[in-house]
Order: sequence, then structure tokens, then C-alpha cells
Amino acid sequence: MTQEILRAIIVGILVGGVYALMAVGLTLIFGVLDIINIAQGVLVILGAYLSYALSTKAHIDLFVGLLITIPAMFALGVVIHWAFIRRLRGTERTAMTLLVTYAVALIIEGILYKIYGADNLALSASYTATSVHVFSFYLPWIYIDGFILAIGLVAVIYALLYRTKFGRSVRATMQDETAARLVGIDVNRVAALTFGIGVAVTAAGGMVYGATNAFNTNSGYDLISRLLAIIILGGMGSVGGALVSSVFMITVESVVTIWYPDWAIVVFYAALVVVLIARPTGFFGRKEVRAQ
Repeated sequence: MTQEILRAIIVGILVGGVYALMAVGLTLIFGVLDIINIAQGVLVILGAYLSYALSTKAHIDLFVGLLITIPAMFALGVVIHWAFIRRLRGTERTAMTLLVTYAVALIIEGILYKIYGADNLALSASYTATSVHVFSFYLPWIYIDGFILAIGLVAVIYALLYRTKFGRSVRATMQDETAARLVGIDVNRVAALTFGIGVAVTAAGGMVYGATNAFNTNSGYDLISRLLAIIILGGMGSVGGALVSSVFMITVESVVTIWYPDWAIVVFYAALVVVLIARPTGFFGRKEVRAQ
């Protein structure tokens, strides 16, 4: 039993790192644009389908294919912002963006369904079918590779935010959009690029998700509910909070699955409720995520 618990904890941490990658994009978009991208879950699944297409049609390795899918998803994010998000103004902007991003999710889902149908798919490669011996059990290589990729990309995003001029512009916009405009920051450009980055990471998250889970065109709905729970727990707009809460939530779910597999998802959200009762702003949240 001790070995099972240890394995569940390790798997929870590894998978939590991948969820952190997807959640970071969502919380970054919220922090800068003050909107919740309901389409994030479907965009993750789109990333999985893009990796599937490159792997099966062009025989490109899943990780190598990210050199194509990440820029492609970044461009898609910028286009979505330019075509839909930036046009929304006024006091109803936040509510309207929920409807707009939900509509975007439906459009993407409809296109994927038209092309691939409702059948379950999975990404496969040599490392998705092999395992490594750790302690006294085996772990699939894809879990380890996916975790390393996720932590690497989260580190890149963190360095971008705290070590570059663009990052200073992003953080200034998150703190006070009006003040950022007054000091000469092109807030619209920052918002478009941030939305693009938030969508770009779904390419990597979708690839790892598709390599560790069966997926179909409806899989995005379960994902977005989990991602929303993660960023709320971590603190809306907090990159570090998204990382910590992802690992915490997925590890709790993984351990509970040992004894009560049917209740694991319930405990996932119950943990969210318990933590928020004690700390309503989440692990790293503030009373005001951004100035109004």
C-alpha cells in the first residue's frame, strides 16, 4: 500500500505539472485582460488533434511537432483576440467575453467533429508505450518527459514576465491598465500577445494530454472545469499559484483514487471548497487582482 501511495504522489506531481502549463495560460489571460477564456479547454484538445495530424499524416515526432503547433496556436490566439476580444468594450465586457469565448469553443469543436467525428483518439510514440523503473514500480516515460516539458515552458513564461521589457509591460497592465497607458505602454498590443501566449501553451499541454489520455471533440469541457478550479485555488492571475494548485489538486485526486476511484473527482472540487473557505483569494491571490 505504501508503494501505491508513493506512486500516486509521484504521478500526481508529474501530471500536475502538465495541468499547470495549461492553467498558466488561462490565468495569464485573466490577469492581463480581466477575462476568463472559456475556450481554453477546447484549445487544448485542438492542440492534441494538431499533434495527432502531424504524427499520423506527416510522421513527425510529437515533441518535434511542437515547433510547428506552438507558433500556430500562438497565431490563432492573436487572431481570436483581434477578431473578437478587442472589439468588446463597456461595463458588460467581462460577461460578453464569456459568451464570445464559448462561441469560439463551439466553432472549434464543430470543425473538429466534422473532420474527426466523435471517436476517441490517442497519441502514440515509442516513449508513450515504454516505462522506467522508479523505486519499486514503473512510470511511463511520457509522464516524465511531459513534466520536464511543462516545467521548462512554465520557467520560460516566468522569465518572460520577470526578466524582459515585455514582461514589465504585462505586469504593469495587470496591476493598473490606466496607469500603463499613461506611461506609454501599448496595452492593446500587450493584450494580443498575452492572449497569443496563453493559447500557445495549449499546444504543448494538448500534446502531453493526448499522449496520456484518450480524447475526443468533447474532452475540452472536462478540462476547462478543472483548469478553472485550479486557477481559482491558486489565485486568479497568479502564475505561481497556478503551478502550486495544479500539483496540489492533481496529487490529491491521484491519492484518493487508490481507495475511492469513483469519488476522486468529487474530492478534487471538495479540496477547492475547503481551501477557499479558509482563504477566499486562493493560495497566492490578492483582494484585487488588478486595479480598476
